[in-house]
Amino acid sequence: MNRSQKDKGLRLDKWLWHARFMKSRSLATKFCQSSKVRVNGDITSKAHHAVRLGDVLTFPKGLDIRIIKIIELGTRRGPAPEAQALYEDLAPPVRQKKEDKEPVATVGKREMGSGRPTKTERRAIDKLMGKN
Repeated sequence: MNRSQKDKGLRLDKWLWHARFMKSRSLATKFCQSSKVRVNGDITSKAHHAVRLGDVLTFPKGLDIRIIKIIELGTRRGPAPEAQALYEDLAPPVRQKKEDKEPVATVGKREMGSGRPTKTERRAIDKLMGKN
């Protein structure tokens, strides 16, 4: 990348795609248009917003708030190690340990005698009542 391109910057959606924060360029464009990205603290809703070296991006990604400092603009969407060299993570996401997570309720389980009868229980009731 020559000096004039570095001074000019790179489109925000294109940089997010190059850095592998988004799976496709169109998803990156929609994400930028949803006004969820801050560039140096200012909310932007324009996918064509030019980002430059040293800019700090703040945006939600999954359950985490990512704070990223741009250290390279990149010229292509390369493999993950190449993409990770484009930025410095100022607030890396904190991973929860398995024991810290709340237990997930199982679907379809209930205590005996609560709620509607199951098919087996209904047949037993019908047999008891003489409804065959």
